[in-house]
Amino acid sequence: MLRIHAFVSGMVQGVSFRSETKRIAKNLDIKGWIKNLPDNRVEIIAEGEKDKIDVLIEFLKKGPPAAKVDNVDVKIENHKGEFKDFSIKYWSSP
Repeated sequence: MLRIHAFVSGMVQGVSFRSETKRIAKNLDIKGWIKNLPDNRVEIIAEGEKDKIDVLIEFLKKGPPAAKVDNVDVKIENHKGEFKDFSIKYWSSP
């Protein structure tokens, strides 16, 4: 089992990036979350089997059809098993 913490930049907000990532993660039985950031990036924490995480990373590199991904920064972390499903989180401004 593997955990990633990823940041995706480019045209990744307002193009169904979060909902498509959630759909794919659920299909792959990946747990975690995704959220938009105020700097127009998307942040993802995902946990699952390595081969399934690899599939998710490949999706993050291209995104849904309306997206234009410029960069994907992925850090591998220790699996924690803290999630029950994959969800969309919402940030709130201070």
